[in-house]
Amino acid sequence: MPCGQCAGIEQEFNEAVARRELARYRRRGPGGTTRLLIDALKQAGVGGQTLLDIGGGVGVIQHELVSDGLDRVTSVDASPAYLDAQRTEAARRGYAGRAAYLAGDFVALAPQVPPADLVTLDRVICCYHEMSALVGASASRALRLYGIVIPRDAWWNALGIRLVNFVLRLRRSPFRTFLHAPAAIEAVIHDQGLRRREFLRETLVWRVAVYAR
Repeated sequence: MPCGQCAGIEQEFNEAVARRELARYRRRGPGGTTRLLIDALKQAGVGGQTLLDIGGGVGVIQHELVSDGLDRVTSVDASPAYLDAQRTEAARRGYAGRAAYLAGDFVALAPQVPPADLVTLDRVICCYHEMSALVGASASRALRLYGIVIPRDAWWNALGIRLVNFVLRLRRSPFRTFLHAPAAIEAVIHDQGLRRREFLRETLVWRVAVYAR
C-alpha cells in the first residue's frame, strides 16, 4: 500500500471514529452485512479455530466469534486507532491473552503472518488499490474458510465511489476507495484453492460470500 494510502487510513479511521464505532457496537451489536458474515461462519463452526481478521475495524468479527468458542485471533490493520479499540474490547471481554495485533499494510506484512483456520476481510478489499496482491496473500493463509464483504458490481456503487473519492480529493485526504469486479476477486480466490460455499448474500450495496478450502 502506498504511504499516502496508509496515511489516509490513519486520517480517516482515527481515534474519534474508532471510539464512536466501538460505542455503537456495544449498544447495537454487529451491523447488517457483518452480522451475515458472522452468522455464516458460526454456522460452519468456529469452536477451537483460529482467525486472521484483516482490516477488522473495532474488531466486531473477532469479539463475536470468540464468544462462540473461537480459540485465537490475529488482527492486521493499517489504523492504529482501530487496533487500540480492538485491544480495549478484547481486554474487557477477557481474551486479550489470546489475541495478537499487527499494525500496517497486510500485503507487506503477509510473510510474517501465520495461516489461520478462518480469514476475514469485511469491507476491506474496496479500500486497497492492488486487489490481486491483497486477495492472493490473504486467501493463501486461509486453512479452512475465507469470508469477505465487498461492494456489488453495480452502477450505483461505481457512481457512489466516484463521489466519495471526489469528496476525499476536496478534503485533500490521500485515502481512496475502489470498486473491484467480484468476478476478478473470485478468480484470485480460486487460484488459491478455495471455492465458494453455498453461502452468498447480496444487499443493495454489498455482497457477502464465504469460500472453503
